[in-house]
Amino acid sequence: MVKQVVEEKYLLNVQHLKKYYQIRGAFGRLSPVKGEVKAVDDISFQLEKGETYGLVGESGSGKTTTGRALLRLIDPSSGHVLYEGKDIANLSQEELRKIRKDMQMVFQDPFSSLNPRKRIGQILEEPLKIHGIGTKKQRQETAFDILEKVGLKPEHYFRFPHEFSGGQRQRIGLARALVLKPKFIILDEPVSALDVSIQSQILNLLADLQKELDLTFLFIAHDISVVRHISDRIGVMYLGHIVEEAPTDSLFEKPLHPYTQALLASVPRRTTDVKQELISIEGELPSPLHPPSGCVFHTRCPHAWERCKQEVPVYQEIHQRHFTACHLYDEK
Repeated sequence: MVKQVVEEKYLLNVQHLKKYYQIRGAFGRLSPVKGEVKAVDDISFQLEKGETYGLVGESGSGKTTTGRALLRLIDPSSGHVLYEGKDIANLSQEELRKIRKDMQMVFQDPFSSLNPRKRIGQILEEPLKIHGIGTKKQRQETAFDILEKVGLKPEHYFRFPHEFSGGQRQRIGLARALVLKPKFIILDEPVSALDVSIQSQILNLLADLQKELDLTFLFIAHDISVVRHISDRIGVMYLGHIVEEAPTDSLFEKPLHPYTQALLASVPRRTTDVKQELISIEGELPSPLHPPSGCVFHTRCPHAWERCKQEVPVYQEIHQRHFTACHLYDEK
């Protein structure tokens, strides 16, 4: 059964998205193409309004590239990204600038994404100024209001990014994303660089803001245990492909794909035993320049057989809203 899409139901509808990077010689564009890095290779998923969709996988699986392609921070090689029915891939720069008020991104490293020469107030007011929103006084009031919403104080308006801790800088990054009152926010590894105690504060803040402002999140992370606490549905990425997607509870109760099973088995759990043996995935992530034939996971899969090396598995619904791409579940 091929996954069916009802376009009108979704705030964001991603269809057959691809992002390939051409590899050339030392002379750049003057050199012939030697190959292509398939960073994102034909993925489809949808987000309903008000939900959080978690995207997880190892480093190099294509998660961040996917997020950037959705906002056209990088241009997709092919595919469609429908936001409220409008295909972002075909918008002009002016149309894209207008729609970006509704679509924002919070980056993994907040310090590198904040201008070190500008005070926090200037950083927060800049998007409002670019879009011609409000007077100078109104923009300042909006900045103070958004700082309060993310748990910062009014005096922080006058400080520079280097004067803040990592957790505070992430709050500033979130405030900058919220200042335009968006409907959809991509969160790219927003807590991976933070201490565990600060991680929980940021996750709780995100949950509160989502309810208060009716936000839709795409939460990108490599830590599947973190994604569990905030996501309604989870998509598991491997080497540019989504290999499994399911509601969060369903994914954790009965993971189908061997890669998802290995990810969950590698998460430390509380146990009465003194020693806990963690399961690791054998081998290294293959190069996206030369991905394996057939199923991309077959080189590391404990259940791989000859068919896995030759045929690409069909992405199909196994249980209600639980999809996977694995020959273990092919209909006999």
